[in-house]
Amino acid sequence: MTVALDQPATTAVAKPAKRRRFSIGAITPYLQSAPLALILGAFLLLPIIMIIVVSFWDYDFASMYPDFLATNYSDVLGSWVTWKTYLNTLKYAAIVWALTLVIGFWVAYFLAFHIRTTAMQMVLFLVCTVPFLTSNIIRMISWIPVLGRNGLVNSTLVQMGLIPKPIEWLLYSEFAVVLAMVHLYTLFMVTPIFNTLMRIDKSLIEAARDAGASGWQVLWNVIIPLAKPGMAIGTIFVVTLVMADFSTVQVMSGGQSASVALMMKNQMSLLQYPAAAANAVVLLVLVLLMVAGILRIVDIRKEL
Repeated sequence: MTVALDQPATTAVAKPAKRRRFSIGAITPYLQSAPLALILGAFLLLPIIMIIVVSFWDYDFASMYPDFLATNYSDVLGSWVTWKTYLNTLKYAAIVWALTLVIGFWVAYFLAFHIRTTAMQMVLFLVCTVPFLTSNIIRMISWIPVLGRNGLVNSTLVQMGLIPKPIEWLLYSEFAVVLAMVHLYTLFMVTPIFNTLMRIDKSLIEAARDAGASGWQVLWNVIIPLAKPGMAIGTIFVVTLVMADFSTVQVMSGGQSASVALMMKNQMSLLQYPAAAANAVVLLVLVLLMVAGILRIVDIRKEL
């Protein structure tokens, strides 16, 4: 007789799952970025959202009424006068950008490659920033006694016999607007380009010269390609500033020219806040598209 011995059943003992320990290091990046996120949300995103909301409201000569209407945008996009104003603003932006790019690049190039000592480079760069110790309005108005009918330029040219009578278009014209804007915004082009040129390895230029490249070939094939990020950053600064400028256009043109920002300022003075908000949204979209196009062409992450 065989006796079957009961063998003990083997039971699989499940291991307890490891508890994930809370680590303060995991949320440290979020805590560090929280103040900046709050500031950007309160002073950037929230105002933009409010402008977008108000752009759909209704209004009359005395008040605004919360609503959801597309009338303001149809007035903006369906008016030929508005389109001409936007084209005029883009014209100012293009002309000022081209002039500031040429002037800013050569100033930055001179500081970076023709001034040998770093101390003198910093001194001359600080000299370029001296005009910023005064406000834009004062620097802009200072052109009036220079360009006026009896101003410094006309008086000098008449006394020298170069012109028979004062030139009328020097002041209160598109020329005066462009000149004042170039004076105001050139430094915004000089600074990023100068920063980029100072980062260029001088051995690259020496290698190009040793290979037989002329000065213009070194400039065109080495320096300008490496300076593109600085040019792109300066372009963003200048274009956005010109598109948002209304005081220069109003004062230096004598009311004979218009821009989108000046149109919005006039609308707000007439309590037409929803119409001004709609123009602000369209202008913001236009500027963002221009900035996006610049960023698609030039990678500026190295400079940030």
